[in-house]
Parts: sequence; C-alpha cells; structure tokens
Amino acid sequence: MAKAVRVVWGVMLSQARTAMSHSAFCGLSEEHLGELASELAARWEARCESGRHDRRGGSRRREAGAGPKYGLVFVDRLLVTLVHLRTGLTHQALGVVYGVGSSTIGRAIGEIRPLLAERGFAVPDHPGLRLRTLEDVFAYAEAENVTLRIDGMETQVRRPRAGRPGRRAFVSGKRKQNTIKTTTISDGHGRTLWSGAVRPGRMHDQTSVRTEGIAEQFRRHPTVKAEVDDGYRGLAIEFPGQVFAPPKKPKGADDDAPLTERYGWREMKRRQSSRRICVEHANAEHRQWRPLQRYTGRRETYGETHRAVAGLVSARAARRPTRHKPSTELVPVRPAAC
Repeated sequence: MAKAVRVVWGVMLSQARTAMSHSAFCGLSEEHLGELASELAARWEARCESGRHDRRGGSRRREAGAGPKYGLVFVDRLLVTLVHLRTGLTHQALGVVYGVGSSTIGRAIGEIRPLLAERGFAVPDHPGLRLRTLEDVFAYAEAENVTLRIDGMETQVRRPRAGRPGRRAFVSGKRKQNTIKTTTISDGHGRTLWSGAVRPGRMHDQTSVRTEGIAEQFRRHPTVKAEVDDGYRGLAIEFPGQVFAPPKKPKGADDDAPLTERYGWREMKRRQSSRRICVEHANAEHRQWRPLQRYTGRRETYGETHRAVAGLVSARAARRPTRHKPSTELVPVRPAAC
C-alpha cells in the first residue's frame, strides 16, 4: 500500500512539474527555462553549502548527501519561484500543488529570488554579456552606438502603518496612491537594458534617476544620446546635445499662434513620442508579471523582486531578432554608362 501511494504521488508530482514548466505559468519557454536552470544550479548549491558551513562553523563532518533531504529539489524550487513571480499564486496554493507546507515554499522563493536578481540584464546579440549598473549601460550604448530610451514606472504597494515615520514618502503625486518608483532604460526595439533606481513614489522621476548618478554618466560618455519624456526636461536642458525631450508648447498655441506653428509643434511632439514609445512597451512587458501590477508583499523586498522580474524580461527580450529599418537611399540597379 505504501509503495502504491509513493508511485501515485510521484506521478502527481511529475504532472505538477510539467504543468508548472509551461510558459503560461512560468513565463519562459522550455529552452529558456533549461538554460536558466543550468545557470543557477551550481550557484544555488554553492550558496546552500556556504550557509551550512557558517552554521556548522567549519567543514562538514559527514559524507555529502547525508542527513535530511530537501522537500523540494532545485528544479521545483526554481519553478515555484517563477510561477509565484509570474502569476502571484500564494505560498499556500503552491504548497498544495507540491504537497508541502507554505513555509517550505517561502524558503524556496527566498533562496531563488536573490539569484535571479543578481543575474543582471541581457544584451541583445551578445549572449553571456550582462549589464548590472548604469555605468555598464552607458559603456554598452557608447560602444554599440545605441540611443537609450528612459522612462519611469510606478507600482502600487501596501500603505505603511499609521504613525510610521516617512509614511507620506510613498504617496505618489501623480497616482494619488502608495507606490514605489523605478526607472527603465531600453534600446530602440523595446528591449530592457536596465531597470532599477528603486525610490518611494513621492520622489520625482528625474530626481530618482539623478540620485542614481545618471548625470555623471552623461558627462563621462558625451556621445551617448537618450530620448525622454517631459518628466526629464531638466536633463534635456543640462545636456542639450544628448538628451531629447518633447518640444515645449509655444505660447498661445491654442488660439494666437499661427496655424503652421501649431501643426509644426504637434508633428515634432508626435515624432519624438514615436521614437520614445518603445520604452513604454518595455514597461508593459514588466507589467505582465503579477507582482509588478500591484505588490502585496513587504516593501523591503520589492527592489529584489523587481530586479528578478526585469532580468527575466530582459533575457526573453534579448532573444528577439534585431529589426533593421530599410534604407531610403537610392541605389542604381546597374552601373550607369559613361
């Protein structure tokens, strides 16, 4: 009887693993999921062994493999974390699927999420290369002649407890909600190159990215250009040849300005928005993951969760082929006769 129960449970666990590995649950293709598991397995084992070494206060006293076994193997821990990040399923619901307690699921997510957050951001057409800081992004943009697109993103979070210092810092002046603000940088194809600068929602978009050191990076890399929205107009004024914001509305554009001036301003604004819209598409990809729609966990862990999701989105976007715009230059079909 016990053997039959173990066989049935093994079949159920295999079916759960198959279902969880589907892109509808984990958000990754089979190929991408396999590469991610291969990349993180050794790092997870090294981190676990380091933790055991610290708890023992020295090297192991028994052979490798002795002692209690994990309730979830590494692959299941990775799948649980991805499904939680993608769909927002609770620890209790995931524990029912795998037949373990919610605390086991919580520990698994706590072990895998930092590894995902530390991976950095993938670079298109350069497998193996990762960007982790603003300095890396600007160095890459300068080397590859990439025009950056910069935009802010706000995620609603839980309201801090009454009477807690700094409670008003999370109230966004734009959304009138408690939010946390981040900054996203993408290329011209909407592929995320970097996402960070986690700040309270009350802070202005430009202030949050300035505190991350973006002005210094523009000074160090004078050939790097960026497209921004009206929230970063101060950067456009400070770096006129590098940062491009929407044109200012001319005075009297509603009634008094000439018709040609009004239409010219609208067309210039439309063209600049068309060049910048791809970073909005990158933010929309982040929103497909449930925690970045409305974060219900502790605000202290939002930064780690955001970096983990943004890194996964970046790796998926980097697999998209680069679309080259056709040239409008006239080229003769045959050599012209002299």
